[in-house]
Amino acid sequence: MRFELGGRRALVTGASAGIGLEIARELAARGAHLTLAARRLERLHELSGELQAAHGVEVNVVQADLAQPDGPRKLIASCGDAATIDVLVNNAGVGMHGDGVGHAWDRERDMIQLNVVAVAELTKHFVGRMRERGSGRVLQVASTASFLPCPGYAAYGATKAFVLHHAEALDEELRACDVRVLALCPGSTNTDFFEISGNVRGRAQVATSLDPVKVARAGVDAIQRGRRVTVPGLANKFTTAGLRLIPRRLQATLARIVLE
Repeated sequence: MRFELGGRRALVTGASAGIGLEIARELAARGAHLTLAARRLERLHELSGELQAAHGVEVNVVQADLAQPDGPRKLIASCGDAATIDVLVNNAGVGMHGDGVGHAWDRERDMIQLNVVAVAELTKHFVGRMRERGSGRVLQVASTASFLPCPGYAAYGATKAFVLHHAEALDEELRACDVRVLALCPGSTNTDFFEISGNVRGRAQVATSLDPVKVARAGVDAIQRGRRVTVPGLANKFTTAGLRLIPRRLQATLARIVLE
């Protein structure tokens, strides 16, 4: 059955830019009320005003730094016991490109906290409430990097593999109720991800890069249709499907060629 969004409340993390911002816009356009979380509060207030004016939905904003160990707990507390979150979008994340051994551990630990620990903690809390009510949706923003080892993005790719496999396993566990945990796996997208991660996109990445609006639309469609894994973009679909035909020992070599 189609999961209608009109009148529902959605929590979107990392909503101040990129895919998260566009997911917030798409959810509001379909009638969902929003709680937006990110570090950059000024951007959230700007987006809140835009969405309330354009769609007449309720929008709350919460400043949250999920790279800090107490970040998820504080965000949960900010939502309040009385707030019903019908849709959770775990979008906040960051990448690190380069020498997987030489990276500063503090930065890598913060990335793992943000990409893995925060996702797991928020999911456990809100899915527990959804299961008690018997209904809800979670969209985990993973990556095409979830499907193979990624030299140059070693730890990042591993964090996204966790996000994908965790979502698929929980979604199977929850088959007996109307709660779904779904994974969105975009490839190269026209956001500031590469600049922040310290990478310059290669030709293959530029050629296959997607508009974040299209990625967001695919993600919100997945929420409504209950599609367990969504890979936006034809080239990305072919690539992830084709990986099944490539021996595991060669996948890292292939990824290194593409990512460099």
